Amino acid sequence: MRKIYILLAATLVLTACGNKENNLSSSLVISKASLEDLRAKKTEVELELKAVSDQLDSINSALAKLDTVKKLPLVTTFELNQKVFNHFLEIQGNVSTKQNVLVYPEMPGILEKVFVKEGQRVKKGDLLARINDGGLGQQLAQLETQAELAKTTFERQQRLWDQKIGSEMQYLQSKTSYISQKNMVAQLKSQIEKTMITAPFDGVIDNVLKEEGTVVAPGMGSEVFRIINLSDMYIEAEVPESYIGAITKGKNVEVFFPILGKTIEAKVRQTSNYINPNNRSFRVEIAIPNPTGEIKPNLTARLKINDYKNDQAYLIPQSIISENADGHQYVYVATGKNKNNEAVVKRMVITTGRTQGDVIEVLNSFEKGVEIIEEGARTVNDGQTVKIINKQ
Repeated sequence: MRKIYILLAATLVLTACGNKENNLSSSLVISKASLEDLRAKKTEVELELKAVSDQLDSINSALAKLDTVKKLPLVTTFELNQKVFNHFLEIQGNVSTKQNVLVYPEMPGILEKVFVKEGQRVKKGDLLARINDGGLGQQLAQLETQAELAKTTFERQQRLWDQKIGSEMQYLQSKTSYISQKNMVAQLKSQIEKTMITAPFDGVIDNVLKEEGTVVAPGMGSEVFRIINLSDMYIEAEVPESYIGAITKGKNVEVFFPILGKTIEAKVRQTSNYINPNNRSFRVEIAIPNPTGEIKPNLTARLKINDYKNDQAYLIPQSIISENADGHQYVYVATGKNKNNEAVVKRMVITTGRTQGDVIEVLNSFEKGVEIIEEGARTVNDGQTVKIINKQ
């Protein structure tokens, strides 16, 4: 090693001395302004430069053989293996329910009695409120009495008619009177039933909108209750038409409710067959389980719908991908790794697919066990020797 340094010092001294002489000689030649002499001197200097360059290459080669401490770039790598890759379309939707209705009275009158309160759970057909019938109950009692009399008269006339006693006209008149009275009773009962406001389905009384004693009537402005069924919830969302073949009934959906800080798993229940011409999208419906009732109508939700799956995908971080002037994407792989974890960098052009978060799908085929350079990928060059320092 000492001999190498002495040789290098001597070369530098000789070169310095030679430079002084050459400068003097060059000055003399230039002052004479002879074209032939200038060309000759140029050739001489070029030969000297080549000789010095050859000497430096020899010295560097000798240093490389004797210097055991190499200053190689440090990198980390990861072994590229196939993984399951799920890609998700991320959109926003709103919670709805098909059973969220305002309950109106079917006949006018005074709201005589309210039997439920807000937040109360009810079953379909439960009595919610009663409207004063305005004397219809008394009329019904009279009609029922008349109907009983008409029934008795008809039954007697029928027995006589069966015995060939009496006229056919009397029999028919009694029959007609009985049927008429019976229909009148049924009609009045139906009208009285409209004074009873009942639950149209199982649900929760969300709001009692009218108080007892209020005059109500059919039509807008006379809503008495709002009833909601929170067990049959769903989310509606608009999906771009380009996904019409990828997002179908039964697809998995990850639903996140920002207000609740809650994520649930669901499935696409229905997809629309109609493309909206205004925004070129179609509607999807996702069923939402709601056993605790904390999910409410019109709640905003973020949806991640699984539109693509590859069971044998190669995934790499997007941060290690570079691009050349031709627009080709590439990564660096470590090849020929020795026992000292030294390897040679090789540039590999790749074709990429879908992205999800920080990773991207690579569509190339790879040999088993190929090592992709991760940390340091932006600082190495093709053909460079590097040292791998993966953490155990």
